[in-house]
Amino acid sequence: HSERTGAAPLKRWGFMPRSRLYITHYKQYPPNISNIYSYFECRRKKGSQFSEVVFFGLQYLLKKYLLGQVVTEEKIQEAKVFYQMHFKQAVFDEESWRKILEKHDGRLPIRIKAIPEGTIIPRGNVLFTVENTDPEFYWLTNYIETMLLQMWYPITVATISREFKKILAKHLKATSGSLEGLDLKLHDFGYRGVSSQESAALGGAAHLVNFCSTDTVAGLLMAQRYYSCPMAGFSIPAAEHSTIISWGRSREKEAFERVLEQFPSGPVSVVSDSYDIFNACKNIWGDKLKERVMERSQDSCLVIRPDSGDPAETLIEILEECFGCSLNVMGYKVLPSYLRIIQGDGIDLSSVDEILQKLADEGWSAENVVFGCGSALLQKLNRDTLNCAFKCSYVESNGKGMDVYKQPVTDPSKGSKRGRLSLRRNSDGFLETIEKGAGKPEEDLLVTVFENGSLVLDYSLEEIRKNARLRDEEVNPTLHNHEQELLHNHIINGIH
Repeated sequence: HSERTGAAPLKRWGFMPRSRLYITHYKQYPPNISNIYSYFECRRKKGSQFSEVVFFGLQYLLKKYLLGQVVTEEKIQEAKVFYQMHFKQAVFDEESWRKILEKHDGRLPIRIKAIPEGTIIPRGNVLFTVENTDPEFYWLTNYIETMLLQMWYPITVATISREFKKILAKHLKATSGSLEGLDLKLHDFGYRGVSSQESAALGGAAHLVNFCSTDTVAGLLMAQRYYSCPMAGFSIPAAEHSTIISWGRSREKEAFERVLEQFPSGPVSVVSDSYDIFNACKNIWGDKLKERVMERSQDSCLVIRPDSGDPAETLIEILEECFGCSLNVMGYKVLPSYLRIIQGDGIDLSSVDEILQKLADEGWSAENVVFGCGSALLQKLNRDTLNCAFKCSYVESNGKGMDVYKQPVTDPSKGSKRGRLSLRRNSDGFLETIEKGAGKPEEDLLVTVFENGSLVLDYSLEEIRKNARLRDEEVNPTLHNHEQELLHNHIINGIH
């Protein structure tokens, strides 16, 4: 099932918007309008858990849905019939779509400028802009809003994944003195908990911006096909409850032993809470199969998975009694190299921090545990998690430009930016958005990625990962606090 993910491409509707009534908007714009310019941002929100975001996913959407000829005569006829039935009146602009087919060979006369994928950017800044390149098709800019606004999902997953990485890096550095193995510390368990195959692919790939550990095959295939990465993530053989309980309760030891025999080399994970996790660790792993476990090496370690409970209060002390431990260079306890724990139940940003803090308080290094995360990584989020928005900020009519904006009296936080936008790094080193066309082109960090149906830039996952890597101050708590204070003051002063 998972190996086939993404094999059958989604139907490319071309010009059919996926929600709201963009189909009628060409009738609503002012006369003689020739240019519409819009932008995407993750709005700032007071008290939000996230102050910055990871930009990722635009390249996939462009390649999948906008690249090349997306308008054909067949699609025009299909849309004409579809919207006649949908609206019960003739509102589909058949003439304009046919002009795109004839004049531009069905390629969309649109220009999109964006920050490089993988960029870490404070909320409240422009992430990408969209405008028409042919004045006859001004209405195209916001026609594709719905599809482009779905950028909220990969951006949010990549951002949450990177927040996990910050927490894991902080504890790993503090309790082991290094960041060795960090890229494998958070395993994507989210495939079965998302709403669709495409969600699994896009969310799974977004996680792979920060980590190399996953069971979401769809994300690996997306990284391979759209981001030039032959193999972006890795996994190990792992037992699940069905492969254990199928032996029967009285033969749990035999079930465990079978897994060890079938996978003598390389790490292997065994879920051990089918009946009694304490008995499994103390009497089966720690007694009956103890010699078999100790025969394994660091490269073929046994990873015990409790699918319930808290390893800080249960497993690790039992395993210490049975197998012993040693002290690392930082003075924290480490289980033998042939034995580790993976915790995958109820994992989110708060619980990871709490578990690792409890372990540290009891003298244990973060080296002992890796985590698996599903719904908190790929599903328990929405467009409002980062307040993602796509808004028009500039129009041209009768040859004259005009800065436009929204400023609802009922919700000032939804006020939008004005005019043509650029993004620059100021003298303090902070990214800031310049409005009203006042930016200098040579300072603009927004680059053209798509123009008139063609992809102008093609990022590899390797490049994106470099852009998204953790900064030194995000690993060192003292530096981190100082940097956060500077950023907070910067935001409060409204500079960007």
